[in-house]
Amino acid sequence: MIENPFKKQIEDLRVGTISEIIVDPKDFPAFREVWKNLPDRMSIVGEAGLNGRIIYRHMKEENE
Repeated sequence: MIENPFKKQIEDLRVGTISEIIVDPKDFPAFREVWKNLPDRMSIVGEAGLNGRIIYRHMKEENE
């Protein structure tokens, strides 16, 4: 079974190795598959970009 490439990208985003993930519309189902199972998924916030792209960033909570 092939591992979802967004699994590592989301983990890198959560720990601060990368600052954002750009998801194209065709890749959204794969991204969502990983994102929906995260306990802190509400801290991964998407912003609409051009041509249906979504830019996801990790927003740290006030108490972190």
